[in-house]
Amino acid sequence: MTATYTFDVFSSLDGFGAACGDWTGYWGKQGPELLDHRLAQYSAEQRMVFGANTYREFVGMVADASEGDDVFDPWVTRMRHLPATVVSTTLRGPLDWPDATVASGDAVDVVARLKEESDVPLRSHGSLAMNRALMAAGLVDRLQVTLFPVITGRNGLAPIFRGAADFDLELLDQRTLDGRIQELVYRPTPHA
Repeated sequence: MTATYTFDVFSSLDGFGAACGDWTGYWGKQGPELLDHRLAQYSAEQRMVFGANTYREFVGMVADASEGDDVFDPWVTRMRHLPATVVSTTLRGPLDWPDATVASGDAVDVVARLKEESDVPLRSHGSLAMNRALMAAGLVDRLQVTLFPVITGRNGLAPIFRGAADFDLELLDQRTLDGRIQELVYRPTPHA
């Protein structure tokens, strides 16, 4: 049996994964329901999968953060302590991340192998370019979009689906958190 792979991403309404200026990591919209829900999702046994750039960004955020920053939210701390695979052709171990290993090679090949070998679900938070390639290869079973009620047209960074293939999305689950944040879980299939 193959492991389920979830591409988990935060997004503004206009499709950006981040923003510059005075926007925060959650666009300033996080609340207790979101944070509790995220912790519950990350409390389950699973393996994280990151691309090298996202891994570097996470390590940099932790190094630059001070106590009380979003970086130390309980769910993020839990994510950091889950087993992780970093897909890279340039990084070498050991990594500055608890329980992480490097898998050298093409992400499609690495994740296809992980899906066959893993006894636990796989999840990737961020890693946009890698996950676009995995979606195109049919390796993403769940696309979980946490949609924050903001438009970051002038300051938006990291367009999530720029350059992606076309997909039809089957809605599997939806919820509203803190009365304003939408979590949408889809099964993506290539648009024929």
